[in-house]
Amino acid sequence: MTSALANEVDPYILPTPTPDSPVVLSQWISPGNTHPNSRYHDPVWSLAPLIDNPGTSLIAIHWKNCPASLRDEVKLVVWALINGERRPTFLRTKGLSARGRGSAPTMMQKYYEWFRLARWLHQRGITRLADCTEDQWRAYAGERRDEGISRIYAEMVFGYFTDLWVYDQLSASPAGISCPPWETEGIDDYLPAADGADNVENSTEPLDPQVLGPLLIWALRFVDDFADDILAAWAEQRRLMDVAASNTATSVSRTALKEHLLPLVNSGAPLPAAHVKGRLYLARDYVAAHTGATHAQIERLVKLHNIQDLVLERPAPCPLNAPVTGEIEGRPWREHISFGEATMLMQHLGTAAAIVIVYLTGMRPQEVQALRSGCCPDPDPTTDGMTGRHLIRSHHFKNVLDDNGNHASAGEVREVPWVAIAPVVRAIRVLERMVPEGELLLSAAHHDVHRPGGKQYQGAIRKTSLNRRIESFTVWANREAEAQGLPGQAVPEDPHGAIGMSRFRRTLAWHVARRPGGLIALAIQYGHMRTVLDTRTASGYGSRSRRGLHSVLDVETALAAADTAARFRDRTAAGEKISGPAARRAVTAAGQAPRFEGRLVPKTYAKKATAFLARDGIVLYDNPDAFLICAFKHDNALCEPEPGATAPKQYACKSGCGNTVRTDTHARQLRARADEIDQLSDHAPGPIARKLRANAVRLRETATLHDTTAQTIEGLT
Repeated sequence: MTSALANEVDPYILPTPTPDSPVVLSQWISPGNTHPNSRYHDPVWSLAPLIDNPGTSLIAIHWKNCPASLRDEVKLVVWALINGERRPTFLRTKGLSARGRGSAPTMMQKYYEWFRLARWLHQRGITRLADCTEDQWRAYAGERRDEGISRIYAEMVFGYFTDLWVYDQLSASPAGISCPPWETEGIDDYLPAADGADNVENSTEPLDPQVLGPLLIWALRFVDDFADDILAAWAEQRRLMDVAASNTATSVSRTALKEHLLPLVNSGAPLPAAHVKGRLYLARDYVAAHTGATHAQIERLVKLHNIQDLVLERPAPCPLNAPVTGEIEGRPWREHISFGEATMLMQHLGTAAAIVIVYLTGMRPQEVQALRSGCCPDPDPTTDGMTGRHLIRSHHFKNVLDDNGNHASAGEVREVPWVAIAPVVRAIRVLERMVPEGELLLSAAHHDVHRPGGKQYQGAIRKTSLNRRIESFTVWANREAEAQGLPGQAVPEDPHGAIGMSRFRRTLAWHVARRPGGLIALAIQYGHMRTVLDTRTASGYGSRSRRGLHSVLDVETALAAADTAARFRDRTAAGEKISGPAARRAVTAAGQAPRFEGRLVPKTYAKKATAFLARDGIVLYDNPDAFLICAFKHDNALCEPEPGATAPKQYACKSGCGNTVRTDTHARQLRARADEIDQLSDHAPGPIARKLRANAVRLRETATLHDTTAQTIEGLT
């Protein structure tokens, strides 16, 4: 009676579960979630009923990892974690960002730490959570802190231990674990010493330009040039596999098999082979489809004549009856696509399309994983007859809350759609040909090309799998670059580690802001992305939060401008002269620009970066391709920037612009480039040679103009 009364008085207290109680109570499962629900007595608890984000890995709790002596008590607290809500009175002490319930991945992090604590207690002979006193809390916190974790992570982990105490109190049969001492004493003394590394805005390193350039080239090649060939070859390979699977063993098929294979075996000729997950085998499906034999008939013949060993000695490709129209550098990229090779190429095609989308939209990985076929329809013509922009309509997930202020796993449809430039649209169209209508573009089931029709995975390809696929794609691209005689298009190792989905968003902002020199097509693409992103009041990005991609872009742009100003100061301090109509403004801008040591900036810098860039006329942008610095003033710009733009269209830089600034270094670079062009003209046909030499003359004239008009910094101030 007392327990029932307490539950009426305190709605946050959960009922005591029975062995058959569901692990996830029905009120926490969304109507569209069809994942099986575990029972309390099961040795493995699935948290999949809480997961609606197609890009989130399905999570399971394995109770064998919790010591048996503490398992029953920990189970009750974990069940309360899954089904309970922290009290509002507690949340008010934790700030505005505290929520009553967390996501399944957050729950996983909490029970993982609780299991670690349970094992620590078990090793010390403690078999009840109630015996975890303040002394144990202090000892364990000290050991956990000294394991080398960062200050910010330690604060998060100790918060998880506080939650162990909080959720225990939501149980109808609490274990009685004590409140951690940092809740009353303050947490600072329990944390590692502050070193400044945690409070940074940009901990994710952008991809190196030397990595991103060739990687994007190969990804765009797959989407634009190879896709038709690969899809046709895959369809033909699947047709042959379906034929092979439907064969019936007859004497006719046995005879046809022998007549097909035995002459090759006896003559020493190459045998039809295919790679399966990196290993070479007789192409059984290919042989079956062409002879009518069954797999059993083929297997008997293989064993009888030791054909598998012969295949390893003398393999032959199995050309598919599919057209090859794609080209690399003006020549066909393949004579044919082989049986088995189509499988690998299909995987790489999906990976290439994902790279194009995640990089050239600035989406977060989970937002790309949530895209579905039909998300980017062709736009209707505008009233003036022009074609409108392609818009991507889909879900976003970060900071999405339900009506009660708790994490919403399913996310929500983004109120303002993403703007898609042409390469992104083409990548989406390719993926739409790979999955059924309305399906996830990166559906795990439909992209599992190694086992088509096999185990049906739910949701999208997981981020870890996409990362592995990107590494595999890079390996393939490097082999292909070598085979095609294009060593300059190999993808080098990135100095900051593996290429991963999470690094592309940061890389886009870095490249748009700094637009590194290199291939013109890529430089123009970066410029187009800035145009899309800078049309902030007239496009779909107009009402986006400043905490989104614009914030990342503003930080990178401000850092690039600060670097440009620092180089300008160093050159002028070393005695270099300055020319150009904006020379005086450049001196003022360089004097007011902030300095940064390294690439770590405070989290608070995002707002300052936006304000810094809004200072029209006194922000410096480097343009190495035009051999100048742009002291960008919107009304002076000849590159026709969009209304409200805070940066120039560097790919559209025009001579005679009132924002131009040059130093002696630029003059030297102009002359060096002129010399390079002269060398090219010596080996070019007549009309092209004349154009090249005229361009070299123009560059030298620009350098001479600088020499005759340049002044020292003292002469300008």
